[in-house]
Amino acid sequence: MIEAVESALVSAAKKKHGAQRIAVQIDPKRGDIIMYAYKKVVAEVVNPDEEITLEDAQALFPDALLDGEVPLQIEFHGFGRIAAQTARQVIVQKVREAERDVILKEFNDKIGQLVNGIVLRHEKGAYYIDLGKTEAVLPAREQVPRESYRRGDRVRAYVMEVRDTSKGPQVVLSRAHPDFVSRLFEMEVPEIYENIVEVKGVVREAGDRTKIAVSSKESQVDPVGACVGMKGSRVQAVVRELRGEKIDIIPWSADPRIFIAKALSPAVVEKVGVTEEDRSALAVVADSQLSLAIGKKGQNVRLAAKLTGWKIDILSESEYDQERQKEREQEIEAAIVEETRKMAEETEAAETLEAEAAAAPSAESPLMSIEGVGKKTAEQLAQAGYDTVAKVAAMTDEDILAVPGIGEKTAQKILVAARAMLKS
Repeated sequence: MIEAVESALVSAAKKKHGAQRIAVQIDPKRGDIIMYAYKKVVAEVVNPDEEITLEDAQALFPDALLDGEVPLQIEFHGFGRIAAQTARQVIVQKVREAERDVILKEFNDKIGQLVNGIVLRHEKGAYYIDLGKTEAVLPAREQVPRESYRRGDRVRAYVMEVRDTSKGPQVVLSRAHPDFVSRLFEMEVPEIYENIVEVKGVVREAGDRTKIAVSSKESQVDPVGACVGMKGSRVQAVVRELRGEKIDIIPWSADPRIFIAKALSPAVVEKVGVTEEDRSALAVVADSQLSLAIGKKGQNVRLAAKLTGWKIDILSESEYDQERQKEREQEIEAAIVEETRKMAEETEAAETLEAEAAAAPSAESPLMSIEGVGKKTAEQLAQAGYDTVAKVAAMTDEDILAVPGIGEKTAQKILVAARAMLKS
């Protein structure tokens, strides 16, 4: 406030004295006011309101230098009507700025907290709330569907942000924010306020359902039981403030399978499988639990996915069995295809070996039993197409002489021996 008065007096003094720079000092204890006008030290004065000669300046301030400034005390009276009006305007402005700063600081410190107020009016979908020192707004997007208020109704809400507008600070409230529920539980559950029970996450579709995950820092404290309270007294107090909104209190777990199963409450989950790479999960429930697990328009599984951070698919046990049967049939079919492929490869390999054996007879070839036929001669005969004793016996002289490496004498010897073997 003293700074506001000083600023006002400076403005008023400038109206009368026209000095470039004026300073005011107020003694807050005695109320004394001292006013100074700073004048520039020059060799020759042109503007007496703003300048002083070096000689006059040094008479008052021995250390004064040319082109410097010296403070000269001026009388605090005779400002006139215009100067007084200017002072009043400055004081009013400074007071408003001071009030604005106080409100900004006070409500900036309340961001994330709950406040109570009274409904003033309803304009363009928004409610304007009297918080005592300032007016707050509850925008349409931050209201709970189907909630309505009349002028004079008391409202509790969550402070989202404080905006510094040209018309002054504007406090933005919310009743739809997930943290509104967190703060309500903090009010009703001493263990949360004392940081024994920790709220690990809250997801919400305002007006319908909220899921809140809690854990305990002390093994002997049940986090869910602490939030529910004796005969449900604590959670019911929150439900009343939320006007009947359903609340699922979930025990948090570091194991995603357990956490996902609990997050799908009130449905009972039989088993959960997870894939870490893409953070996807498959939950299997009894056929009778399927609609409960999915929820109205998918709400339950949607909130569970948001709370856990996992993509969740749900199957009934019968659907799961059918999927498993399909997978088994596909596995069997794939195994048959693979076995067929292997058998084809083995058959092809066997045929190749037989062909190679026919083209290159081994040491046990029946041709080598013919007198005069050695291993090399047997190979030559087989390559020419005569791979049995009967075929060799049926050869003409021209046929056998056409085989490379067989001379006339050897040819006759081989033919005679082969024909003798057939007769015997």
